Order: sequence, then C-alpha cells, then structure tokens
Amino acid sequence: MIHLQKQTIDIQNREIEKALEELEKTSSDVYKSVGPILVKTEKNSLKKELEETKEENDMKISALGRQEAKIREKITEGQQKFQQMLPEQEKGVGG
Repeated sequence: MIHLQKQTIDIQNREIEKALEELEKTSSDVYKSVGPILVKTEKNSLKKELEETKEENDMKISALGRQEAKIREKITEGQQKFQQMLPEQEKGVGG
C-alpha cells in the first residue's frame, strides 16, 4: 500500500514537471483547474504553486520511503526469527 502511494505521488510529480515545462514555453494567458472549471491565473503564481506542491510531494515520498524501509526491516527480522525457530521444531519432531 505504501509503495502504491509512492507511485501515485511520483506520477503527480511527473505531471507537475511537465506542466512546469509547458508553463516556461508559453507567453500567453494561463489557466488552472479549480474543480470542474478553469480559472485564469498569473503565470508566476501558478509556477510557484506547482513548485510548492512538488516540494510537498517530494517530502511525502521521502517519508513513505522511510516507512517502507522500516516495514521491510521488520519483515526481514520476522523471517529470520521464523527461520531460527524452524530447525528447532524439526529436531523436536524427529528426535
């Protein structure tokens, strides 16, 4: 689930990067989506908003990465404990 969240945010970041690239190319009016409508906005204001959103997403990805690493570590520890217990049970059954 964490991995899926990271992927979703990463996709959003790629969309933001693409929007920022297109924003740099244009000299005409720009609009942003607000619900089901488009609202005319200033280019610099929109650029700042997109950059802030990307920065927030990067922090979320980093936090999710740390959570994912902790979970993987706990899984590995659990597997190791299980592996240690397994031979003891086999000895008790066979002996």
